[in-house]
Amino acid sequence: MQAAIYGLSGTELTDNERDFFRDTDPAGYILFKRNCSNEEQLRRLNDELFALSGRPDLPILIDQEGGRVARMQPPVWPAFPKAEAFANLYNLAPSSAIEAARVNARALALMLRGVGVNVNCLPVLDVLQPGATDIVGDRSLGGDPMQVAALGRAVLDGMASAGVVGVVKHMPGHGRALVDSHKELPIVTAGDDELAIDLEPFERLRWAPMGMVAHVVYTAWDADLPSSMSPTVINQIIRERIGFDNLLMTDDLGMHALSGDMGSRAANAVAAGCDIALHCSGDMAEMQSVAAAVPALSADGEARLARAMAITLNEEDDVSFAEAVAKRDELLALV
Repeated sequence: MQAAIYGLSGTELTDNERDFFRDTDPAGYILFKRNCSNEEQLRRLNDELFALSGRPDLPILIDQEGGRVARMQPPVWPAFPKAEAFANLYNLAPSSAIEAARVNARALALMLRGVGVNVNCLPVLDVLQPGATDIVGDRSLGGDPMQVAALGRAVLDGMASAGVVGVVKHMPGHGRALVDSHKELPIVTAGDDELAIDLEPFERLRWAPMGMVAHVVYTAWDADLPSSMSPTVINQIIRERIGFDNLLMTDDLGMHALSGDMGSRAANAVAAGCDIALHCSGDMAEMQSVAAAVPALSADGEARLARAMAITLNEEDDVSFAEAVAKRDELLALV
């Protein structure tokens, strides 16, 4: 199994993709809007990915946060609230906000499992900071790290109750970035004491099954390398200080925060300590470059992946999609 997760080009696998994925055996796949047309099509696509891999616990990822980040969109699929809605409710009634976040996440997960998706890149644990780029903005669960952790835990629990694995992001914190890492490399100059605020939600949820590393330079820790490529940040900050010992993947290798070819980006990330390199575009030439550069998933990585995917066997309560949505809306109406 290769230490990479790949995107797909469209709503169906091409012959070239089938051959490539069969030969490389990637750790998993990630879906985007271009892959999601309707329920029947998406279920069929995911069934083929499972069959191609031969692994019933194959991770199929998506970014279905709610608000402006949603790959499965109306009118085929329902819209979900942005994270800011739960943060606003928390300011009024913390317990109600936690329950609203939990049932919302369960509804999200039930929708995803209905089409074969079993990993959602959520919750966003970036602590909102004034003056930062709005790439996080209303995707954040708030500006208080304890609040972010409390709501983030509810999201993880709600998704797990329907057998969907959560991915905490963007480690070790994207909330202070002044520029969007999709477009350029953010350089955060805050000191270690300030950055402790950003770390706190990740520390409180260090048990989360999967984590995603940001492409951000933190000069207090490594002035030369973005966190996703930095052995110092990955090993000393994420693994040791945060205490995160579960599956760790990069953010998308195609983001303009990074330089160099895709193969070098992937190889450097895995060499720095990421378990998995994430490549999202579905571009075949780029995927071939990544495949030629990354090793097999390590024994530790395989164990972490298996541990995370065991969550897909969960079905802890019988609250239906409609019941979860109704409860969420009742609670959000308190604001």
